[in-house]
Amino acid sequence: MRIRVFAPEDQAAVIALWEACGLTRSWNDPAKDIARKRTMQAEGFLVGELDGKVMASAMFGYDGHRGWVNYLAVSPEHRGRRYGAQLMAHGEAFLRNMGCPKLNLQVRKGNAEVLKFYAKLGYGDDEVVSLGKRLISDS
Repeated sequence: MRIRVFAPEDQAAVIALWEACGLTRSWNDPAKDIARKRTMQAEGFLVGELDGKVMASAMFGYDGHRGWVNYLAVSPEHRGRRYGAQLMAHGEAFLRNMGCPKLNLQVRKGNAEVLKFYAKLGYGDDEVVSLGKRLISDS
């Protein structure tokens, strides 16, 4: 897998990947999420490709206190080959180089497969409650 920074021409393939991986939600417009990320640490928006086709993605960012990863996705047909782990390692290095001391992420309740994936990479439950408030509606 070749890991590189997202390019505008990747948008349709990335959105299709997120849909195939069940990451999109009706209240989040993926095109708006992409546009927003491209204005903030765009170099942290990574894609993985094989044979010139996008098959993985992740958005990494650092706010000065913690790093975050969102939209980590590997196409269903490419799972189980450590592509997700490679993308996470690349993103962790990106954040470490920025001086980021800790990476946080969120997993939807009940997603045991993803929790198992992250546990293998050394991530654990911080025993916190994640709260959210929508500030801008995507509809």
